[in-house]
Amino acid sequence: MYLITNGIIITEEALLEGFDLLVEEDRIARLVRRGELVAGPGMEIIDAHGGYVTPGMIDIHSDYIEHMTAPRPTSLIDFQIGLRETERELVSHGITTMYHSLSIFKSADYKYRPIREPENVRKLIDLIDRTHNSKHLIRHRFHARFEIDNLDQIDNLKDYIREEKVHLVSFMDHTPGQGQYRDLEVYKKTVRGYDHLSDENIAVLIANHQTKEKMTVEAIREIAAMASERNIAIASHDDDSIEKLDLVQSFGTAISEFPITLEIARKAKEKGLFTVAGAPNVILGGSHSGNLSAAEAIEDGSIDILCSDYYPAAMLHAVFQLAGTERERLIELFKLVTLHPAKAVNIDEDYGSIEEGKKADLLVIEKLEPDDFPVVTAVIVDGKLIQRTNYRI
Repeated sequence: MYLITNGIIITEEALLEGFDLLVEEDRIARLVRRGELVAGPGMEIIDAHGGYVTPGMIDIHSDYIEHMTAPRPTSLIDFQIGLRETERELVSHGITTMYHSLSIFKSADYKYRPIREPENVRKLIDLIDRTHNSKHLIRHRFHARFEIDNLDQIDNLKDYIREEKVHLVSFMDHTPGQGQYRDLEVYKKTVRGYDHLSDENIAVLIANHQTKEKMTVEAIREIAAMASERNIAIASHDDDSIEKLDLVQSFGTAISEFPITLEIARKAKEKGLFTVAGAPNVILGGSHSGNLSAAEAIEDGSIDILCSDYYPAAMLHAVFQLAGTERERLIELFKLVTLHPAKAVNIDEDYGSIEEGKKADLLVIEKLEPDDFPVVTAVIVDGKLIQRTNYRI
């Protein structure tokens, strides 16, 4: 039992000052006026020191686990070490639910990552699944990012779904000339950043990708139907046209990840899709691929969700960077990393907001002087205090 006091509680509707929050077992039990409850036996007091009390953050798209298990092309770290050390980092950034976005690619002509080999993907999926029934800090989930030219792995994806190891499915197409790489010059620059290829070699690479066989729409529909039957959310990736939005929505897609332009983000919203942008896009001031500006789209009301993508610390800092000195904006901005992702992946009944009866996934966020740097100083997951950090002078 915990009593969180002396904080500013961020609910769906307001910044509550002068209130305490009581946690009993794994639930938010009560929100009461400060001083109404007196600490009794078995109750631990958590002093927020004037900081914010928020829901735990929910990250539905991050490949950070790939970097932690394969930090170099020739280095593959023990998966248990990788996952355990990853969750310790995620806790410090306030992420209490992580949808590990493992890429199921057919091949990589550049930027080779051994973690994307099928046998390694399987090992990591099984490890994530085992955390559900063993000691762990945060809630680990599997986001299957499936490249639609990977015909050899379709049966494995179906098996993962049948085994109830998949919690989010996204269909990806990184063929140059469309989607993320609709500008071929951006694609060439990206390739050169990983490998010193000649223009002739890059031209061959582009031609190979543009002529490769891909999944049929019927095959995608079959997998999407399997996911929908199990209440697994479906996402599309790098939407770049209204026609693509119509197509992906026809097989049950609820999430549009990284729409390429502001116009497409707006159209996705109009069609009722949840729209996702990367938090690093906010703190960097724009897309590394020259696509949509997340900050501009959020101001426009066209982005619902921020994910960490590849940099977990970005979610916390993006929210506070966007808010600036306007505290009241935090009410809506925190929904980008809590309630909206919870709704998108169908877990909002228990997670994503501070409400009596919901699961107690909670953060205390304080600001360090003199520059108001936000830091997570307490983390509660499922009603258990799993981290407390005390900064010193």
